[in-house]
Amino acid sequence: MVYGHYDVQPADPLELWDSPAFEPVIKGDKIFARGSSDDKGQVYMHVKAFEIMMKHNTLPCNVKFMVEGEEEVGSDNLGTFVKENKIRLKADIILISDTALISLDDPSITTGLRGLSYMEVEVTGPNRDLHSGVYGGAVANPANVLCEMIASLHDENGRVTIPGFYDKVAALSEGERKAINQAPFDLDAYKKELGIEEVTGEKGYTTVERTGIRPTLDVNGIWGGYSGEGAKTVLPSKAHAKISMRLVPDQVSAEITALFTKHFQAIAPKYVKVKVQAHHGGEPAVTPTSSKQSI
Repeated sequence: MVYGHYDVQPADPLELWDSPAFEPVIKGDKIFARGSSDDKGQVYMHVKAFEIMMKHNTLPCNVKFMVEGEEEVGSDNLGTFVKENKIRLKADIILISDTALISLDDPSITTGLRGLSYMEVEVTGPNRDLHSGVYGGAVANPANVLCEMIASLHDENGRVTIPGFYDKVAALSEGERKAINQAPFDLDAYKKELGIEEVTGEKGYTTVERTGIRPTLDVNGIWGGYSGEGAKTVLPSKAHAKISMRLVPDQVSAEITALFTKHFQAIAPKYVKVKVQAHHGGEPAVTPTSSKQSI
């Protein structure tokens, strides 16, 4: 069974696009369009490979396709669909097309995917926006408080400070870590491509390990107060942030969501109120490299 999805992440900010986001354009020998690499291109590749095998009568087994349109918002209905269609979806091997290659010169097989816990937080101070010249320095600024709370979610070594966050993280052997770091990776090229001077992250782990085998916590968006053109000396009533946590075996998204909620509410100072909302989650999965299904 081949799994993929055709929905995409929001295209905002639209003003940064050189061409309309959902109108494909050809530049050189590549197609640029929203979702061409995540995940429509991979789905199309598998469909065309299936088509060629059918045409030349070289298909070695039965093939099923399950392509959905809710992956980017948590696949709310997929679980129900799978449970109700166990017989139709039965397969010996599931091939997930929503992965990546190390490079065009290095064909790759992805054997694990990190999970997700996606949260939204709201910090409220005064009951209305205030003039910073009149109230600044006496009333808590929710934007300032939110920044302080978020900053406290990592320690000086880049580790997440939520109590219990690492309790179920499965430790990898030295052999497994060595194998991961043998994959082709050029740190200088990585930094050059991203336009950064240096990488960062959890102390004691390489960049490859940080992006593959370690859990993370990142702010995906933060807003509050006035952000339009010109100046407005406002002390905002509310500030918001969206925060995602990538998970690894054996973390459970619902448990991490609960731990985050409890901790974020606990670290809120008395001069603000905090609201925490869970959006969606997903479980990490790894196929052992010694299994026949991963070969």
